[in-house]
Amino acid sequence: MGKPSLAAFILLGCVLTIHAAPDAANNCKCLSTDSCWPNSSDFDKLASEVTQPLIHPIPPASPCYPASNPSGNCTEVQENWMDGNWRSDRVGAMQAPNYETFTFANGTISACYLNTTLGAPCEQGNIPVIGVDARGPSDIQAAVNFARTHNLRLVVKNTGHDFLGRSAARDSFVIWTHNMKNITIHDTFTPSGAPANETYPQAITLGAGVQWHEAYDAASSVGHVLVGGLAAGGSVGAAGGWIQGGGHSALSPTYGLGVDNVLEMTVVTADGEHLTANSHQNQDLFWALRGGGGGTFGVVTSVTYRTRPDGQIISGFLTTSIKANTTGSTPILVKLMSELFRHSTNLTDGGWGGYIFTSPSAPGEAMALQLILIAPNATWAQANETFNPLLQSAAALAANSSFENGGALNITTGTAFPFESFKALVAGGAVSKPDPDSAGLNPAWRKAGMHSVWGDTWPEGTSASEINTKVALLKQRLEIAHRIVPDSGAYFNEASLFENNFQQTFFGDHYPKLKAIKKRYDPGDLFVVPKGVGSEDWDELLHCRV
Repeated sequence: MGKPSLAAFILLGCVLTIHAAPDAANNCKCLSTDSCWPNSSDFDKLASEVTQPLIHPIPPASPCYPASNPSGNCTEVQENWMDGNWRSDRVGAMQAPNYETFTFANGTISACYLNTTLGAPCEQGNIPVIGVDARGPSDIQAAVNFARTHNLRLVVKNTGHDFLGRSAARDSFVIWTHNMKNITIHDTFTPSGAPANETYPQAITLGAGVQWHEAYDAASSVGHVLVGGLAAGGSVGAAGGWIQGGGHSALSPTYGLGVDNVLEMTVVTADGEHLTANSHQNQDLFWALRGGGGGTFGVVTSVTYRTRPDGQIISGFLTTSIKANTTGSTPILVKLMSELFRHSTNLTDGGWGGYIFTSPSAPGEAMALQLILIAPNATWAQANETFNPLLQSAAALAANSSFENGGALNITTGTAFPFESFKALVAGGAVSKPDPDSAGLNPAWRKAGMHSVWGDTWPEGTSASEINTKVALLKQRLEIAHRIVPDSGAYFNEASLFENNFQQTFFGDHYPKLKAIKKRYDPGDLFVVPKGVGSEDWDELLHCRV
């Protein structure tokens, strides 16, 4: 089979480990290659307790390997390889394809590449081997009890949008929440256990598998809007890792972060209990779930958000392109970014929020910057007053042209820039108003208005040594970022696996409290994810305690 026309790129990050067998004291998780792994009778019993047949995840490219998947449709795979919604519909597909691969200590890579001309076999890589297709809380309870009883390496996957690889693990057992699609719209909502006079005029409850395109459509159908995430096609999960990591949005300068708009959550904890968490019940768990990270405190089954009346939203765009090999192209782009930073406080004070994208400066490629902003509830006069100065500054530096998008997935690492360091750079708007201790979120968010992310890509088949070279460069960039803003932090959902002090960078001063809550609800560390709360007690694979 020939090389596909759509190039496959891989996010930066790799799994590198040496396998160790579990011991009698349960200091190691049980893997599918271990003698402690449940037998067929055990799995048959589990199958009788859930509503759907057990799932056996396969690599998304396997249809392109007839020996592995004789009935597969490779054309469909090639046409949809970079489609987030197509990937989210497949339990074995991650949004970042590198987390489907596994690198052994000797540099050998186990993977199933889309590019079959590489001559490599299709292997399971880092994809779980078996699991539960959850359709409701009872399915999750059965799966959690099974994983705890057998001490399995457990992962929870919703859509697979995860830049830290929390949705995959080699030889593991998976709980897949993607198909829990219940949506309930409330004219009024009173949290469980709250006094009768505590009501919210508009709210929406989303099942664990609801994606943002589905949530937006449901809210829009009744004239509501809610703070939510951004992804091509709206494929990010609305009730999974996004909200548990904090949840930033283009609406955040106006309405706050996702965690500031949550009224209630339901969650299955490590003991198999299905709990309601809000400001009146299980308050400590509610606090931790709002910013303490996904896959750590339990499996969230639903989230109830505040919604607001839909109204006028003005959008603003700025697209610039600098031709390849233009003399001084990098300084021009730096000047553009500097102008954006200079105007950003006025923009966010004016209610603007949104995203900025810059292209990589690879040899022979154009350099580009794309700015997409929205201003809810603003008038045209207000919008022009705050947005036009930026346009005028940009026009003096570079002419508008089409933005070049190569379609590659990018690895991300990031730093939240605080007011104290760049007063002309950021403004927090509604994000800065809540008490920093009102949720488990890193307190650095309350003094930040911009989160910077950057990354690198490489093609399938790249050797472990070449990947390690890119990792080394990323680590250098991280060190520079920490020198620039030593007292800031990073957004857990868009950060790096290579943070040396992840506890402070991702969670700040809230880490000790988060870890105490983690021990209270999950004393056996059934739920453990890369760089998550409590992960420092485990080896790199999260297989054995250290």
